[in-house]
Amino acid sequence: MPSIATRTATHVIRKWPYFWPVLALVALALSWKMHVAIVGSVVLTVVLAGAVMAAVEHAEVVAHKVGEPFGSLILALAVTVIEVGMIVMLMLSGASGATTLARDTVFAATMFTVNMIVGMSLVVATSTQSGALAYFNKEGAGTALAAVLVIATGTMVLPSVTTTAPEGRFSTSQLVFIAAVALLVWVFFVLTQTRGHRDFFLPISKKGEIIRPSEHAQRPSTRRTMASLALLGVSLVAVVGLSKVLSYPIEDAVTALGLPEAVVGLMIAMVVLLPETIAAYKNARIGRTQIAINLGYGSALASIGLTIPVVGGLSIFWNMPIVLGLEPVHLVLFALTGVLSILTIVQGRAVRLQGGMHLVVAAAYVFLVAVP
Repeated sequence: MPSIATRTATHVIRKWPYFWPVLALVALALSWKMHVAIVGSVVLTVVLAGAVMAAVEHAEVVAHKVGEPFGSLILALAVTVIEVGMIVMLMLSGASGATTLARDTVFAATMFTVNMIVGMSLVVATSTQSGALAYFNKEGAGTALAAVLVIATGTMVLPSVTTTAPEGRFSTSQLVFIAAVALLVWVFFVLTQTRGHRDFFLPISKKGEIIRPSEHAQRPSTRRTMASLALLGVSLVAVVGLSKVLSYPIEDAVTALGLPEAVVGLMIAMVVLLPETIAAYKNARIGRTQIAINLGYGSALASIGLTIPVVGGLSIFWNMPIVLGLEPVHLVLFALTGVLSILTIVQGRAVRLQGGMHLVVAAAYVFLVAVP
């Protein structure tokens, strides 16, 4: 029989999502307006990562309460709030590379979600047995992918070829237009996912039959849901604040190591998308490939459709120029990602090789960011 100490430790471990947001808020209060040393930066980074995990843990509780496809939407929104907050805080801190930070972060998030999360999900879903296939709803996945390709092209490819503003930038009128379009596409997608064609975004069986949410685990109580909703807010405040505190140590570390400035955006994307990756893995492991794809494409859509309008509006308000146009090497990787994704989604099922190719493209992106 377990001892009292063991049972207490187990209870504390299980309750960590409830303790960690408060711990992160305390750490933020103690470190605010302080120049953090190396040891302090490491500690705050651990606290920040824990706060991100806690935020998404509580978002998952709320998501489970409201059911799919609202669940994937809430999770994507929580991650995007964290991403936007970190980008804005780093931009306001005057960090080097601030003009390209939004582009680097959003593109990193896009490549991670469309390639790493989707690729990993397909590999996991097809690893249960030799020759297994991953099944998903091609109508829902195709709709989401089309929206991702449209707003990613509009926000990050077009500024590389327009001529009104300097290379890689939009003029004010162009930025207002493309930000409105990106937001509008996201809104249309949300309405399609939650009202118009909800069934397109629900998991399906091998026979193509929809797996209804009622077939899964019992939903959390209203009391637990409200507690998670409140702690989700606390976690988001703590994450955004800690990103501000850590902005200077991050910049110093990147400079000291001689890494490209785009690495900062890569690091932000890796932090905020870790929980999404874990959630997608869990769903793919039990055969809910469609939910994993919802998480991947939904996060990409929210990242672009919400981050670009917010950052674009702030850049106009503060007269802070931003570069959104992709570099040639990234344009090539984006084009490859688009073609590969279409070929993956079009049949509504995929083999392990297709997932592996997505992972290869994601690895190529990470390598070429560090070694351009």
